[in-house]
Amino acid sequence: MFNRKRRLRQVAAIASISSLVTGCGVFSSGSSDDKGPITVGTTSAPSTLDPAASWDQSWELFRNIYQTLLSYPSGATSPQPDAADNCRFTDSASKTYRCELRSGLKFADGHTLDARAVKYSIDRIRKINLNGGPAGLLGSLDRVQVLGDREVVFHLNKADATFPFVLATPAMSIVDPDEYPASSLRKDGKVYGSGPYTLASYEEGKKAELVRNDNYQGYADRKNSAVTIRYYQESAPMVADLKKGALDAAFRGMDADDIVDLQKHDADGNIQLVEGAGIEINYLVFNPKHSWASNVAVRKAVAQVVDRGAIAHKVYKDTVEPLYSMVPKGLTGHTTDFFDDFGNPSTAKARKILTDAGIKERVPLTFWYTTDRYGSSTKLEFAELKRQLEDSGLFTITLKSRPWKTYVQGYQDGEYPVFGRGWFPDFPDPDNFIAPFVGNQNALGTPYPEPEITGTLLPRSRSESDRANVVSDFERAQQILVNDARLLPLWQGKQFVAASEDISGAEQALDPSTIMMMWQLYRKTSW
Repeated sequence: MFNRKRRLRQVAAIASISSLVTGCGVFSSGSSDDKGPITVGTTSAPSTLDPAASWDQSWELFRNIYQTLLSYPSGATSPQPDAADNCRFTDSASKTYRCELRSGLKFADGHTLDARAVKYSIDRIRKINLNGGPAGLLGSLDRVQVLGDREVVFHLNKADATFPFVLATPAMSIVDPDEYPASSLRKDGKVYGSGPYTLASYEEGKKAELVRNDNYQGYADRKNSAVTIRYYQESAPMVADLKKGALDAAFRGMDADDIVDLQKHDADGNIQLVEGAGIEINYLVFNPKHSWASNVAVRKAVAQVVDRGAIAHKVYKDTVEPLYSMVPKGLTGHTTDFFDDFGNPSTAKARKILTDAGIKERVPLTFWYTTDRYGSSTKLEFAELKRQLEDSGLFTITLKSRPWKTYVQGYQDGEYPVFGRGWFPDFPDPDNFIAPFVGNQNALGTPYPEPEITGTLLPRSRSESDRANVVSDFERAQQILVNDARLLPLWQGKQFVAASEDISGAEQALDPSTIMMMWQLYRKTSW
């Protein structure tokens, strides 16, 4: 399993990662107590500790400290019971979903976790209804019913075969009703969950210290007793710490140059670099509240000029690949509609789009990006976008940036004409690359009413439990997005986890939505 001479351990798909290590007995796992916690670095710091406020990479921490009814054990591609003992649709119309909880569940503070707590947690998300928050995931939910201490019934207002996937997202984390206010966010920085770990201490933007939750009952087989997550704003210092042994592992936000460099260390045998096929995407959002960005001809002209291949090669050193659809390669219904409609980058075609719309002057646009969410290559990416668009002679681009926490507030308030976002999926289904971005309330905080998608295509696809039968609906949805050009896909990422040579479990640590399951990591105690 651990081959010093291999340059890179390729993982064909995250969902099948576990098959690479099943039955491998070269190393035995043991407690990390003798050498302290497993220390993991990432550039993906939480924006909040309250699940009702988060539709972003705060989920990475949530998966490890909170619990959901359903989740993804290693190797699973569909949701499996976690806090629940079993869940199922009880009708043929996919409108009534019933879950029975495990017996004897408790929060980390010893309070009882029962059906009332589940209902309270879900109702709380909807009542707070934060703009850009996870309430947007619950559009198909009518009401939550409690039957006794252990049974919860979700009554949907329309067929929704994806509802189990929604319940498996960390947004649906179960919180203690005695500790979390029903109609407002928790603001004291404390966490009361029932997940594999408790949050022993937290320094915003710096580190989170996790220790084993002795009250936990769920699927996670914890291979360590403590994890410290260190948050970085840039890739370089994180990778430097990994090389000198200050970190045991690193993921999320490693720059292309650092990944290429780590491949060399992998060949030397002192760093493992695990690559997985990812479904992370990166894209631009045009806000129609701003004059130039509201013009479809401007948006299409930008789409006609942008050279995705140059971004993937020059900025990301081919650690990502060009993306021509909001639904990434590898998922049902993926298309290449942006390429089919616009072809290769062309200044001449872009100029014609603008002149046909009566636009003859250079178009001024302000592009915003975040400095500390997706890695420091983001700055280079936006510099390359600026270069491409200004070299066409058709645009004047101003670049602005903010740290993630204030960046989020800016796009939720509709402040940015054009802004960059990455999307780490809530769940591995094409629905999750369309639905979160449309409707009056969505993950972007920028209303995008699209009645054919929200009123016809998504409802029809959600009535189909066999997801192979939804291809035509998602192909149509993607063509509508291309016609509007309000969302411009740029690239699809790969997943990388780098770890020191004495750490095992990295191959199993990413779930199908690419969230890191910290309990899979452990130190090798024998060779």
